[in-house]
Amino acid sequence: MVTIVGPPDGRLSKEEAMATPDTVDVWIGLDVGKEFHHAVVLDDAGNALFDRRVANTETDLVKVFDAAATHGTTALAIDQPGSIAQLALALARQRDIPVAYIPGLVMRRAADLYPGEAKTDRRDAMIIGDTARTRRKQVHWLTIDDELLLQLRVLNGLDTDLAADSTRHANRLRDALTSISPALERAVGAKLSHAGVRDLLAKYPTPTALRSAGKARIRNTIAKRSPRLKVSVTERVWAALSQQTVTVPAEETVGRVIAELVVELDRIRDRRDRLEKEIEVVFLAHPLGPVLITMPGIGPRTGARTLAEIADGSGFANGSKLAAYAGLAPVTRQSGTSIKGERRSRRGNHRLKNALFLAAFASLSDPDSRAFYDRKRAEGKKHNAAIICLARRRCDVILAMLRTGEPYLTSTQLAERAETKKAA
Repeated sequence: MVTIVGPPDGRLSKEEAMATPDTVDVWIGLDVGKEFHHAVVLDDAGNALFDRRVANTETDLVKVFDAAATHGTTALAIDQPGSIAQLALALARQRDIPVAYIPGLVMRRAADLYPGEAKTDRRDAMIIGDTARTRRKQVHWLTIDDELLLQLRVLNGLDTDLAADSTRHANRLRDALTSISPALERAVGAKLSHAGVRDLLAKYPTPTALRSAGKARIRNTIAKRSPRLKVSVTERVWAALSQQTVTVPAEETVGRVIAELVVELDRIRDRRDRLEKEIEVVFLAHPLGPVLITMPGIGPRTGARTLAEIADGSGFANGSKLAAYAGLAPVTRQSGTSIKGERRSRRGNHRLKNALFLAAFASLSDPDSRAFYDRKRAEGKKHNAAIICLARRRCDVILAMLRTGEPYLTSTQLAERAETKKAA
């Protein structure tokens, strides 16, 4: 058992008092569930100290943490850091217990190394704890979150749900349009992100209704919230109406469904717009938010998702570790002379991966990013592969920015800084 030695007065700072992966000698493997968890507590040699079913309540979880603490310096290992584990994570933070995250896919693959084929909560908890014990240097250790980061994670989760709802409603709406007029769907289906087009379909949801309205009313309806599209979309809609003279059965009923879907889609998109402003306020209130947003391509949404997933970057030794955690590092495949090459990783933190990918794509207007992207395309890489390479390269820069607290500098600014230092 490792003892932490403090300053002469015997008091420890919070940072000094916290356990680290190297000081842990008791491992709590927690297989989480909505109503009950199962905990298996292992010593540093892998021997089970005790295991029990634990209600998802503060009282039961505290009993497990306190009982484990009597045997040494503890760490908590989980495979699901989502909502059902939040109480356990909060209690671990309160007691300065480090938390190791074992992704579900990693845990399931690790399970093949243990004897037996049974799938039980006890066995899963044991594997989670033992994987953290034996791979303490490789597993990802969750950071001690501050209030703003927790707020960002909650808001990001809501934004993700709203984005999925928006996509689902838009697809359902386009399907309904196709059922009564494929030509009309081709004319407006790709424009549903524009408020004026949604207003048009809410008011005139069928070809019959649009013909009765006439070109002037169509144009005026679109112009109220999408003035730039009033002419082009009106002409496309009118051309689509001329391509189909037959009225399909149940057009009126489908039209009512279309109008309701449009109203709901409009509500969801409006909620996302308001949520984006809320996310931006919280993101910029964090000390690292104004630093991160200076990087080309990073906006409130992608910046908030990046910051919520990696915090200050202290959990990653270098950019390569961050890229591997995000699933941006290429996977080498080699077997003799028959298989040679690299492919994209399908593992990693998909929320972080999507944020970094979108930010890299948005940064192509930046000269430095564009030059790197063009170089990769010249090497024969396709568009997505080149963007992933760019996102991987930016991991090093993001990590440096988070650690130093300094804003992004272009290659020209870096050269000028180097010249200034040289002259000094």
